[in-house]
Amino acid sequence: MNRSTSAAPGWTADRMTSQQGRTFVVTGATSGLGLVTARELVAHGGRVLLAVRDVARGETIASSLRQTYPGAQVEVRQVDLLNLDSVRRAAEQIGQEAAVDVLINNAGISAAAHSVTPQGAELHLMANHLGHFALTALLEPALRRSPAPRVVTVTSFMHEKGELDLDDLAWRRRKYTPLAAYSASKLANAVFGVELARREQTAPRPIKSILAHPGYSNTPMQQKGTGLMGVAMRVSGRLFAQGIEMGALPQLFAATEAELAAGAYIGPDGKGGRSGYPHLATLSSGSQDRVLGRRLWERSEEITGVRWSGTPTQRPRTA
Repeated sequence: MNRSTSAAPGWTADRMTSQQGRTFVVTGATSGLGLVTARELVAHGGRVLLAVRDVARGETIASSLRQTYPGAQVEVRQVDLLNLDSVRRAAEQIGQEAAVDVLINNAGISAAAHSVTPQGAELHLMANHLGHFALTALLEPALRRSPAPRVVTVTSFMHEKGELDLDDLAWRRRKYTPLAAYSASKLANAVFGVELARREQTAPRPIKSILAHPGYSNTPMQQKGTGLMGVAMRVSGRLFAQGIEMGALPQLFAATEAELAAGAYIGPDGKGGRSGYPHLATLSSGSQDRVLGRRLWERSEEITGVRWSGTPTQRPRTA
């Protein structure tokens, strides 16, 4: 579902236009790509809500940004994407804004041991996709109040290797590995971003859905693995990955480039999409599967108890 847009070779955040008058919500904004994203948006005049789990850490980041950029408009909102009650509380608070112009679904986990949430979903899927699905749906009214609403979903090139079994979201019938679960969750991100763009095509004031991936970037995720896998991730990250300043560029471009079309997928322009400057990348065929998109959407509504009207349905039930 990629759409054409003007090329921006060598784009960096220095080329970003003023973001004054726009309100951004950035999940996972206390470290890594989210922190760089929030910082650059603040630096360019945007009002940024740091949607984070650790409020104390968020307030430290916000204070630092205010000192660096006098007059910066940055506030903290608590949200734990693994806890649907927390997501609802955050959405209720953020939903009181005059409008949310851009929601950047950035937060994520990787390399987690097998664990199943009370809703019956594996941990990576809950944190990386389902929590964001619920937050996005609940913030729909606030997004609709923007003259040019946008949702940026951050996925990964690893989505190309992901497999989604919608009848086994707990990974009880398959062999579990953290990498396979992470890849599946990133495929869910991509499928969601494409399906959102598809569903918004006929909306009177459509919410523009853009996807982005950071390539192979040395984010805090690289430091959290355990055992031999963890050691390999840390060494590989130091030796071969690009820094987070470069890794954040695709999602910054996705969030601020006015001419991007709905369904665009932005990633690094280097070999294999692993590093480089933002450009229009190519989504996997699996992420554009219409049947999978519809089924994932329906399962996400069922598990989270939230529909795309911005209104909670029944309480979540065990999948």
